Amino acid sequence: MQEFGDWDDGLEDEQPKVLKDTVPALENGWGRYGEYELVGNGKITNEFCGKYLGLKGCVRTDLHEKVTLEGENFEGKVYVQIVHHYCDKPSCPICFKSGWAVREADRIEQRLKEGRKHFGQIEHIVISIPSKDYGLSFPSLRKKALKVLSECGVIGGVMIPHAFRYSFKKNWYFSPHFHVIGFILGGYGRCRHCKGGNCYACDGFEGRVYRAYRENGYIVRALGERKTIFGTAWYQLNHASIRANVKRSHVATWFGICSYRKLKVTVEKHKALCPICNEELEKLYYMGEKRIVKDKNEHSYVASFVDDLLGSDGLPNWAVAHG
Repeated sequence: MQEFGDWDDGLEDEQPKVLKDTVPALENGWGRYGEYELVGNGKITNEFCGKYLGLKGCVRTDLHEKVTLEGENFEGKVYVQIVHHYCDKPSCPICFKSGWAVREADRIEQRLKEGRKHFGQIEHIVISIPSKDYGLSFPSLRKKALKVLSECGVIGGVMIPHAFRYSFKKNWYFSPHFHVIGFILGGYGRCRHCKGGNCYACDGFEGRVYRAYRENGYIVRALGERKTIFGTAWYQLNHASIRANVKRSHVATWFGICSYRKLKVTVEKHKALCPICNEELEKLYYMGEKRIVKDKNEHSYVASFVDDLLGSDGLPNWAVAHG
């Protein structure tokens, strides 16, 4: 049985702009249990959420004279991206996935990449709570999970809480667990490439995990090697859980060697880059005759596209918008 938050099929390593909704929509707005609530299951923040803001793109056609391996020719083409307004609230059903989760994943990636310089390979770890502890409060669950992670050799990272799992038989159901993206003492390579043996007697990560499970019933698993840290973080954030009725509920929290006190990182604002030439995108002004679909709810909407710089009359379709 496949369960969201507890299975790893590689989808989370795709970029959000090309990743389809991999988590089924909630039926009748359900998404709460006790003090927990799925992100994106609250009220819309304001009337501007998801509304069209403008166009960004790259008109540097002199840098676009290339043909991809698939045969797509970008000569004379402008790259265009449609920009929408997104709030920064995980509870907003319009903005949580394309706004909040994208920004949060970018910050997570920047901090972890800095940590990788000092602590080695970044790993994705899941710790599942035994049913005997389901009645504990969120702070108590997190504290206990951190203790178990420490015993298993997880020395630091970011923690993302999931109160629910999804199965095609049960739909959404309460099953608290935490996703951790961070670092393991001594790394996980030894266990990942192990050819077999007695894990219970081993002093590696899996040995520590087995012994911890015997003692407290918590299941800790290290998943496959990450292709992108951003993709992993974004995927886990867009079906994470927040504490209902809490004014500012922090979803991603840092611990251990990656805590704000121990790891100092200056997070830079994400720059939107052209996928063709890797230059920074600029605000654009459209002067052509085609209709650009700006409403995300329209069937023909696309978030980004390429278009001819010049129209059939030889005049520019696109220009950089100054001011």
